Amino acid sequence: MAQPTFEELIEVKRDGGTHSVAEMDAIILGYACREVPDYQMAAWLMAAYLQGLDADETVALTDAMVRSGSVLDLSSIPGVKVDKHSTGGVADTTTLVLAPLVAACGVPVAKMSGRGLGHTGGTLDKLESIPGFRIELSTEEFVAQVRDVGLAVIAQSPDVDPADKMMYALRDVTATVPSIPLIVGSIISKKVAGGADAILLDVKVGSGAFMHTEDAARELALELTRVGKASGKEVHCVLSDMDQPLGMAVGNALEVREAIETLAGDGPEALTELCVDLGARMLVLGKVATDEEQAERRIAQAIADGSALEKFARWIEAQGGDPRIAETPSLLGLSPHVREVTFRDSGFVKHFDTESIGRAAMRLGAGRERKEDAIDPGAGLVLDVRVGERVDSGDRIATMYAASEELLDTAEELLVASIEMGDSAPARQPLLREV
Repeated sequence: MAQPTFEELIEVKRDGGTHSVAEMDAIILGYACREVPDYQMAAWLMAAYLQGLDADETVALTDAMVRSGSVLDLSSIPGVKVDKHSTGGVADTTTLVLAPLVAACGVPVAKMSGRGLGHTGGTLDKLESIPGFRIELSTEEFVAQVRDVGLAVIAQSPDVDPADKMMYALRDVTATVPSIPLIVGSIISKKVAGGADAILLDVKVGSGAFMHTEDAARELALELTRVGKASGKEVHCVLSDMDQPLGMAVGNALEVREAIETLAGDGPEALTELCVDLGARMLVLGKVATDEEQAERRIAQAIADGSALEKFARWIEAQGGDPRIAETPSLLGLSPHVREVTFRDSGFVKHFDTESIGRAAMRLGAGRERKEDAIDPGAGLVLDVRVGERVDSGDRIATMYAASEELLDTAEELLVASIEMGDSAPARQPLLREV
């Protein structure tokens, strides 16, 4: 029987059919080998987005993505290697805080990260705002750095999960990001290929997340856990709030500055709270703490005694960046045009359209609308308010940074429209929705 053409495979999924393991291999491995052009893969991604993938197809997708390249062997590094991943949000700076914080407590962190998707920020984009920072290391350099420093955060190298790297960029510009099977395949394949022993997943839920409802976020968390276990990994998931930005800074250099402040014990309340909680869970997974209460004490001590910030500086220096930023965050330059945005009405901040805040940062130059777009590392905004706070007309909403006044104009309109005011303070949402 003749192998189906790629056009026929698109038709199968377009019409609601299911793919065999062999067909999924042909799709994913064919694209990774560049035998399939972007336009055909984009058509298949849209068909998969609209029709979905069943449980077996999602496992086959993930396995094929892993087999598109090599799998890192981290067995020479002592201890339980724990990785953490967020499904994406606005001002979600947790990786930049958690990686050095957890490493300072004795858990090695070997992490492959990605770039921004849609309105969400990407860890690699943030790290590249640090002068000299290298996001690409050879396998030997990566393993040696984790062994020596305790952590490394890199891009997917060409020989590790190349299918995900290619599909990740294509999904970003074809409106196929919020698909549970595609998200699961992307996340779990990276983690399996990255060689981690245990994985902690932070599934965002709310107006700034890809999953806007708790039901959708729970479905994603259950799928991530199922596929992760099918791939031989220990996987834990938490659902955390993204109905407002996690931190106050939205943008690459701005978020690095905020991460440094958090490691120094002076970060935003919500970002600090989530990092302490996730960090404690990573210590338990890494078997350096017996329970979360003990783990939280160790996390707090690493912040208080400065060892977390010292680990951050050592990590940045190991990957070619300027370690002086740990003591002098202002070395991270910001875009030259600055504007303060103020409230036009008085009342309580009732609701943020958090996705629109992320898109405002994109308009300023902090994100990309097309995969070839360049990012301005110094662009973005810093909020002054949280949901539930009382404000008066003329109070500052945020400070924006961009390369031109025109960019500030378009972003300001979007930012102001993203905030809903009310006569009374809304009920406070818990930061952790579910574990």
